[in-house]
Amino acid sequence: QVQLVESGGGLVQAGGSLRLTCAASGPSFNGNAMGWFRQAPGKEREFVSTVTWIGLNTYYSDSVKGRFTISRDNMSNSLYLQMNSLKPEDTAVYFCAARQSRFVTTSPDDYFYWGQGTQVTVSS
Repeated sequence: QVQLVESGGGLVQAGGSLRLTCAASGPSFNGNAMGWFRQAPGKEREFVSTVTWIGLNTYYSDSVKGRFTISRDNMSNSLYLQMNSLKPEDTAVYFCAARQSRFVTTSPDDYFYWGQGTQVTVSS
């Protein structure tokens, strides 16, 4: 059974940092594009970042570019999101997701596997 489990969320002051981890169990995701999305209360789920299956190409939303860094370790079936210079508007539930394809996209509708999410709260 495929399972994605996020961890690392929490409460942090503006300007602080957090590192999210997504542990994948079940079939290997080595050949799959993976990504991070977030959803704030009352808002739709939005794209944050995605990485190709080999980890060489990364993509970010304009709102996090330059502050967040996505990475993956295919040996351990893990996905990471390093978040620096956090802002109150980054407050949301963050989700890890995996595609059934090696091609990256920014639409949550294109991702088949999802974690349960981890809460990130940034205080001003």
